[in-house]
Amino acid sequence: MRKRFRMSRSLIAPLACFAVACFGATGAVAADHLEPGLAVTFTALDGDKVNATDTAVLPNAWLYVPAGKSPTPFIPPGKFSAEWNGFIASEIRDNYTFQAELNGAMKLEINGAAVLEAAAAGTNTAPTKPVRLNKGTNTFKLHFTSPAQGDAFIRLTWSSKEFAPEPVASAALTHEATAALQKADQLRAGRELFIEFRCAKCHSPLPVSLSPSYGEKDGARGALPELAMDAPLFEGIGSRRNLDWLARWIADPKSLRPTAHMPKLLGGTKAAEDAGAAAAFLASSKSGPPVSESRDAKTETIAAGKKLFDTLHCIACHNTPATTENDAQKISFTHVREKFAPGALVAFLQKPEQQYAWIRMPNFKLSADEATQLAAFAESAADRPKEVSAPTDSAIIERGRKIIQTSGCLNCHVSKIENQFKAEALAGLTQEKWKQGCLAENTGDGSKAPWFGFGGDERAALRAFLATDRASLARHVPAEFAERQTRRLRCAECHGKYEGFPPLEILGGKLKPEWMRAFIGAAVDYKPRPWIEARMPAFANYAAELAAGLAEQHGLPPQTPVEPPVDQDAAKIGRKLVSASGGFFCVSCHAVGSVAAQQVFESNGINLAHTGARLRKDYYHRWVRSPLRVEPATKMPVYFDTEGRSPLTDYYDGDGDKQIEAIWQYIRLGDKMPSPAEPQ
Repeated sequence: MRKRFRMSRSLIAPLACFAVACFGATGAVAADHLEPGLAVTFTALDGDKVNATDTAVLPNAWLYVPAGKSPTPFIPPGKFSAEWNGFIASEIRDNYTFQAELNGAMKLEINGAAVLEAAAAGTNTAPTKPVRLNKGTNTFKLHFTSPAQGDAFIRLTWSSKEFAPEPVASAALTHEATAALQKADQLRAGRELFIEFRCAKCHSPLPVSLSPSYGEKDGARGALPELAMDAPLFEGIGSRRNLDWLARWIADPKSLRPTAHMPKLLGGTKAAEDAGAAAAFLASSKSGPPVSESRDAKTETIAAGKKLFDTLHCIACHNTPATTENDAQKISFTHVREKFAPGALVAFLQKPEQQYAWIRMPNFKLSADEATQLAAFAESAADRPKEVSAPTDSAIIERGRKIIQTSGCLNCHVSKIENQFKAEALAGLTQEKWKQGCLAENTGDGSKAPWFGFGGDERAALRAFLATDRASLARHVPAEFAERQTRRLRCAECHGKYEGFPPLEILGGKLKPEWMRAFIGAAVDYKPRPWIEARMPAFANYAAELAAGLAEQHGLPPQTPVEPPVDQDAAKIGRKLVSASGGFFCVSCHAVGSVAAQQVFESNGINLAHTGARLRKDYYHRWVRSPLRVEPATKMPVYFDTEGRSPLTDYYDGDGDKQIEAIWQYIRLGDKMPSPAEPQ
């Protein structure tokens, strides 16, 4: 339970092996007893009164909480404290200097000794004196209190004689499991299940603040966005789905897809007959003329689809057709021909979100030819559909309409017909009833309750969550949203696994949230790495909150601070520094606007005209000064020594920080950057 439902797990899980390998446990605690990240206890403060507490695991000593918002879903808005506990490791016994950027008050203790105690209003603290860390683990405690006004944030950095100030390496931070963490993880698991299985769609009413209209007005960051999660549109579904598949899906969704969230709604001796009638009604809803299409694609079309399947890394979420791969957590193509009506799969692949806004299938911006090829490959090894004629008996269709109206389908699915289903309000569900209905261990004959097939741990988690006041549903925490959704969207199955896909755990500290939002939402009209065949898919409905949450996970604001106007004099020097004539020859690998890279050695670089809009300034500075510390596998060369000095002493007397800033000012010109190859 703890490993599955862990706040910011997507940031900390990839670091586990690295932590054990690089920070061997010769200190106080054995590494094999520790888990990645730091345990954090949040406490709501009302004067000297403690109102509520919550325990979570965060990947680092980073936190950003906008004014008036909650630090976690289980803590009300207002003044709070947060205490990180765990261990910090060092490969060797060495001295480190710590510093923090914060708005609030903090106290840092290492090995029981206070090393930094300060209060700051949105700025950096003074650096500590050198702090000796033992080889292996050292106890770590950081206490933070939110400010009286403004956003609350803290971001701890460290440095040594070997490297300039940078965020503390997440791989160096670990914690021990506790009973408090296990209890908190169970609550989070229950809350996530409540959200994912759309419990609030039936058990209403919810307070006005939880109304599932989120997203209709941009920027309404109040209740959970997922409370607005929809299900596939019913209108026109008869033109998109085959009748026999609809009947089987309605009868028992998990028999076709083990991970299905849709419950088994129909029971009793006439369940199969009822499912057939409901399917007949849905199949009668048509949109557009029927498509006449051969399902037997040419060999070359299937081969092209296979290549596209591999190029787009579809394997991240799908079992590969015509193989023995059978990962239950991935979606199989076994039933794809049985499911989609002729021509419907091609249309679906081009715009998956058209009838289902919150679908997890992304939009790869496929052309018609690409969609046809990919559909051909997906269908190549799939079961052939049964030829079943749609019932024409109006009584059967009318019976199906009534079943759809009265079984709860319309609480999630949109249709023009009236919803006649009503479940007991959430407030009326007593603790005893949490062992019945949807949460019963077994479904009895004649039961009208939906059957989700929850396991014992899932039922226990849901009951634990339902025992709370459920106020956490009204508290949207973008960082928590990003952790949950990047995990459920399986982002880490590509990011950090394939060349050209930056590790997921660095993105919030690397990219500007505005650019992330546009890129995730398919609003960027260029490909940052055009030499890579793979492409970033679009998750338009998730983009805004993913971008905000990824930033806040790193202790950074969900919007980029406004910079002063470009320093034109510095930009002129920056132009010289990137050139091949007396500069660092950045243009050997990087294009500048329409001017192509001049001499790529081992790896292409991203067009510098795009860099200013993409990268955070602090990340850019760290990256250029010491790229190998930021990303050990990079081909980016190192130009500055450990003291930040440059060999190009003609500019700022070799001061690396000033030279890096001059290049930044040049980069900020974007598409107005003059070519460094032109006379200057």
